[in-house]
This record gives sequence, structure tokens and C-alpha cells, in this order.
Amino acid sequence: MVKKGLKSGHTPVLLAETLKALGVQPGGRYIDCTIGGGGHAGAILQQSSPGGQLLGIDADPNAIEIARERLQPYGGSVLLVNDNFVNLQSICIKYDFFPVHGILFDLGLSSLQLNGSGRGFSFQHDAPLDMRFNPGQKITAADIVNTTPETRLAHIIRTYGEELQSQRIARIIVRERPVKTTLQLAGVIEKAIGRRGRIHPATRTFQALRIAVNHELENLEMALRQAVDVLGYEGRLVVITYHSLEDRIVKQFMQKESRTCICPPETPVCVCGHVPALRIINKKVIRPTPVETGLNPRSRSAKLRAAERILNRDDAELAGADEGVIDVTRSPGWRRPVLLKKIRMAFLAA
Repeated sequence: MVKKGLKSGHTPVLLAETLKALGVQPGGRYIDCTIGGGGHAGAILQQSSPGGQLLGIDADPNAIEIARERLQPYGGSVLLVNDNFVNLQSICIKYDFFPVHGILFDLGLSSLQLNGSGRGFSFQHDAPLDMRFNPGQKITAADIVNTTPETRLAHIIRTYGEELQSQRIARIIVRERPVKTTLQLAGVIEKAIGRRGRIHPATRTFQALRIAVNHELENLEMALRQAVDVLGYEGRLVVITYHSLEDRIVKQFMQKESRTCICPPETPVCVCGHVPALRIINKKVIRPTPVETGLNPRSRSAKLRAAERILNRDDAELAGADEGVIDVTRSPGWRRPVLLKKIRMAFLAA
């Protein structure tokens, strides 16, 4: 489940597949929305040279500093921003970094976060129950564990962790409060439901708490919608997910944005007027090879989905009868200037 960082010594998850799906080209502009240690970003910059540019975003300030060190050889070709990708569109407008050829979301935790970050993402190390990507956030995992009512806590664990024994886990956690550290919480969960199989019984609960603390699913949904407008014509959107909740959101989003009709199945005649904005590239999800999972077992759950931005009817209507704009929009320059001008003005007016 990990995007390998600077000190891991391993290739980032699905690296060759990611570069192919992004269609990285010399002189292109790309966004890595979860830059982590900069593994994917470095490969994108290398393949887009000469003239390539990359905007790297990460909510974790430590990740930004490690990426800055790793990507230093690329100098002014790299712009790093410590922010959450839920603000993707406003970041791009602020730094005048749009439209772009490709956008990558690698939603796995980095090795930096898992291995001794001191923020409690993993029960492999004893640490305070924090789990915030951005230390500036107010709510921590400890707040949720120790103050949330039992019924609500069970709902969080079941919804975000897909844990079938969520009620029993929540009941024992409430009984054992206060729970302050990762090993203490892992022990409480193991006490509640026992240990069977290879997966530690606390795995799903830790996932649920991390998702809840960082609003990961809600932020992903909003960022995907923004990514469509940031992409230029024929720009690529690539997302690597690591659990079914993320993958379901990405799959449904891409399917919806590639259809001409999103009316309910029982509707006899289309009334939605939906216009597709994407073309799905890989009809079948891309997974790591056995060789990669052998070298990096944490990559075993990774799934890659990719789609391409198309010129839809709305874009054409915004361009109007100006043939010069239409030519530029459809050219290899991939720009959609009229639409993007409209987006910029809307944000500046907000």
C-alpha cells in the first residue's frame, strides 16, 4: 500500500505502467497530487525532459521536504506545494499551472509515513494516535478513538474499514478508554476479535481511522472533479488505489464521465443531457506483476485506472464560432483556452 519514497531504495508502485498511462512526453506539464518521496515525480521529469515541468502537491510537509531534496537536480522545472489535493484547481490557478498533459494520484501511504514517522499510521511502531497527513489539522485519531460515541465509532470502522466486527471493536475500545498509542489500540482490537490468518486484526480499523481523520474519500471525489477541468485536451488522468473504497470511487467517476447518459436505468428516454468529458483508456484495471509484488509485497493491492480528456460539446460551445480557437483546442498543443479562461475568472471572482 505504499508509494516508495527517497530512502526506500525501491521502484515506485507500477512505475512503468504509470508513465505509459500518462503518455509522458518531452516538454509536457504534469501534476503529481501525492508526491510523497518523489519517486514517480522524478521518473516523470526524466522522461519529459527537455522542457518538462511538474507540480508536486502533498499535505505532508515532511514529504515535500524529502521530495525537494530528491528533485533538486531538476531545478526550476519543479514546483512543490504543501497543500491537500482537494484544493487542486485553486492551486493550479494560483501558480498558473494549467492546462496540463497529465495528472497522477498515487493514493498509497509513503514509506516515510509508515516507517517511524511518529504519527501513528502503522501499528508496527509504537507512536501517539495521530494519523494526520498535515500536522496542522485539528482532529487526530486519538480524538476520534477517545471521544466518539460507540455507535458512531462502529459506523466509522465499518464504513471506512469494511470491518465486519466493527460493533464489537467499538465496544471494547470504549471500555478501554483512554487509548493513546498505536500498540495499545492494536492490542485492544486483537483482544476484542482475536487473531486469525495473516492480516493483523487491527489493519482495517487503522485504515478506517486514517480515512476519517483526513477525509480521504470526500477529498478524492472533489479532486477528481477538479482534475477534469485542469486537464488539457487529450490530457491523461491516472489514479493508483490500494483498497476497494478508493477504487470504487475512481471507477464510478471515470465511468460516469465517459458516458453520454447517466439517467437511472428505468428512465425510458434520456433526459439528463450529460456530456462525456473522459475516455477510459484501460477497460481492465492494471495490477502489479508477480515480479513487482515479490520485490515489494506492499504493492500487491495496487490498482491503476486511467482516462483521457476529450473535447466535449460544452467545450465546443464555449469556444463558439471562433475557428481559430477551435483549431488551437484540437491541436497537439492540447489547450482549451476559452474554457480555462472561464474557470480562472470564476475563481478570481470567488
